[in-house]
Amino acid sequence: MRHQASIETFVAHIYMAGDIEQAKQAIREFVIRGLCVTIEPLEFIYTGGEESGFRVGLINYPKYPSTPQAITRIAEELAEFLKSRIFQQSYSIVCTDNTMWRSTREHN
Repeated sequence: MRHQASIETFVAHIYMAGDIEQAKQAIREFVIRGLCVTIEPLEFIYTGGEESGFRVGLINYPKYPSTPQAITRIAEELAEFLKSRIFQQSYSIVCTDNTMWRSTREHN
């Protein structure tokens, strides 16, 4: 028997600099509670420099539907977990309806 399902689209992507292999290890620890995410390498190029990083993706998966608020909350928890585990100072979370930036750096 075939199964089909669809649900309202909602995505959350975490953008962070840092070592992707360290991030993968931290994510493995985080998702043990029952979660599936994607991770892919990125290069950040900005005025005066560049650095390697990654993007972590979460979606509203039809087999296990959730709410935008719940997906956003999980993305925030995972981003904070990653930030502390791989010693970063900032990250962005881009959702279908909002973009957040968090930093422990002095703002200038």
